[in-house]
Amino acid sequence: MGKNLLKGKRGIIFGALDENSIAWITAKIIHQEGGSFVLTNAPIAMRLGKIDELAEMCGSEVIPADATSIPDLENLVSKSMEVLGGKLDFVLHSIGMSPNVRKGKPYGDLNYDWMHKSLDISAMSFHKVMQTCEKLDAMNEWGSIIALTYIAAQRTYPDYSDMAQAKAMLESIARSYGERYGQLKKVRVNTISQSPTMTRAGTGVGGFDAFLDFAKNMSPLGNASAEDCANYIAVMFSDFTRMVTM
Repeated sequence: MGKNLLKGKRGIIFGALDENSIAWITAKIIHQEGGSFVLTNAPIAMRLGKIDELAEMCGSEVIPADATSIPDLENLVSKSMEVLGGKLDFVLHSIGMSPNVRKGKPYGDLNYDWMHKSLDISAMSFHKVMQTCEKLDAMNEWGSIIALTYIAAQRTYPDYSDMAQAKAMLESIARSYGERYGQLKKVRVNTISQSPTMTRAGTGVGGFDAFLDFAKNMSPLGNASAEDCANYIAVMFSDFTRMVTM
């Protein structure tokens, strides 16, 4: 049962691929809590996933957008405000992909064109999303923008490869844009690092099973589930965390 934590709030959710993705579970919880939103993903990811099923469950519209494309983002943000009937209160950036990881390139033999794509998709897109929202004056005051990050931004994990650099850049962008957006519109910008989770992205990292066991044994509370993370995101989108940023 929801508690109407997000009643009347509007937003955009990037990256809901299938029922195992954190963005998918977050969308369901936001819907339960009274929030309304547009779902979006890159056209190629939409062909692989089940986003239309989620949209039907939540009564949401789907607007395809490549998050690395400014014209796509401008169209997404403008149409989202039309569909939702006003400015946005929250945005979830749940986007990350490395061609080097997907194609098994060792860290000492990276394809640098692919690395640039990793950084563009997984980090620079976060800046592009916020810059587009700022230029279109799309965010309400006291809005909340969140990106999913990972602790590999600070620590070294085998097989995470250039995604570690992407997450480090993502967190730096959150700090820099958090300062800017807070001054401009009182919009807060945060990143959340989730425990190892059996998402499609997570299981694509080599040695993931051992990684999952290690993290579980290291934490006094054990691994947080994807639903726990989604609940945390919902709280971060609510007015209870309106003074938490960067």
